[in-house]
Amino acid sequence: MGKSTVDASAGFGLRDKLAYAAGDFGCNMSFALKGYLTIYWTQFMGIDNYLMASLLLIVQIWDAINDPIIGAMVDADTRKYRRNKFLAYIWFGAIGLTVAGALCYLPFPQAPGMVKNILFVAGYMIWDAFYTVANVPYGSMLSLISDDPIQRAQLSTFRSIGSMGGALLTGMLIPVIIYDNQNNLRGEQMFVIALIMGLIGLVCFRFMVTNTKVRVDTTITLKEDAPKFNIMKAFNNFIHNRPAVGATLAPIATFIGMYGASTAGQILFQAYFKNAKISGIVGMISYFGVFIFSPFVSRIVKRFGKKEAVTFGSVVCALAYVLMLVLPITPDGRGLSLYVLCQVIAMLGGGIGSCLSWSLMADAIDYNEWKFGVREEGTTYALHSFFRKLAQGIGPSLGLVLATKLGYDASLKAAQTIEVATRMRYLVPVMYLGSYIVMIIAYGVVFNLDKKTLAQMESDLKERRAKNEK
Repeated sequence: MGKSTVDASAGFGLRDKLAYAAGDFGCNMSFALKGYLTIYWTQFMGIDNYLMASLLLIVQIWDAINDPIIGAMVDADTRKYRRNKFLAYIWFGAIGLTVAGALCYLPFPQAPGMVKNILFVAGYMIWDAFYTVANVPYGSMLSLISDDPIQRAQLSTFRSIGSMGGALLTGMLIPVIIYDNQNNLRGEQMFVIALIMGLIGLVCFRFMVTNTKVRVDTTITLKEDAPKFNIMKAFNNFIHNRPAVGATLAPIATFIGMYGASTAGQILFQAYFKNAKISGIVGMISYFGVFIFSPFVSRIVKRFGKKEAVTFGSVVCALAYVLMLVLPITPDGRGLSLYVLCQVIAMLGGGIGSCLSWSLMADAIDYNEWKFGVREEGTTYALHSFFRKLAQGIGPSLGLVLATKLGYDASLKAAQTIEVATRMRYLVPVMYLGSYIVMIIAYGVVFNLDKKTLAQMESDLKERRAKNEK
């Protein structure tokens, strides 16, 4: 087979960064809706809490398994595409996502229980299939747009900006629309909202696909005499790839903590602060860290290094949630102000991590080539996504079970007792604190590409690729 298409003469610039940001903005038009699944299907559709926790875990296991299958399929695909096979997969997935997200919010609260279960599982699986087809190649693209560590950090930052933009739009507007003045959910609004978001996402993906340039020559995996792709060998490479494991363990912890706290957080604003409509605005505070750090990310990477910066940020986040546990956060304006203050501190710690997290996986893909001699973008990213998706299932399931054990009754909607609401006030920081402790270990101990080692790896790879072109 011939060489992959590479536009080596094209200069890296703002268009590349905006295009990559638009991709994650499009992804988040669908992904942001996941945060409302538990409340929608328990409070509006009436599925039992424990049954919902089980269904969430089942579909998320499928979600996780689906990722390495798609990633392996992309890596093993040897067909020639007009521009790039990753872009072709992204566009196909984007078309399906236009309507797939709405299938998760079919409004039939009077349907029999088994029908509701089938609607949830089928809708989610269809949505997940298209999301995976778009998202796995999208994540892999970062390592192909540029091999420069600073430019990768910039792409990662712009991806986070795109993600944040999608999350801000959905996070601030959706709660205002779907909660009434009594803080109860108006679930019938969700289907139309999901359709509109699907259309917006399609436009964003089109901009991304049209304006993305591939610059990194990946012929190392495309030689005529190269061995056939072996998924088991690729998996073995992954588990021995410390940067990939560290960069995966951190979001696993994040998602278990974030999604585990999501149900408790929504109950907190419904029944403790009694102001569900502002929950989205408060929840979006963490995203502003990207705005704060994005102008300085290149200088931070040059001065301190990626590993060093994200580890320090995780420590600051952990301290923020220790404060949230011990401060007198009461169910009034003063308590809400303290809650917001803790979220602001967490934002300052998490901002740099949000800017750099995706570039860590691009570096891990290079590490795979450096140590094992093969580039397996699709599989490496897909296995990373596999464990993330598994955590995204464990998190909300665990959070819903814990909330139920602590007294949460979905049939009461916003009318939970003050005792239950108070328990949610403590469950939220506990879930987050546990996740950031694990993140400190993942970035500080497991991820082994410090500033010096990363520079050595990039130098060795450039030398190796230059020899490969001769």
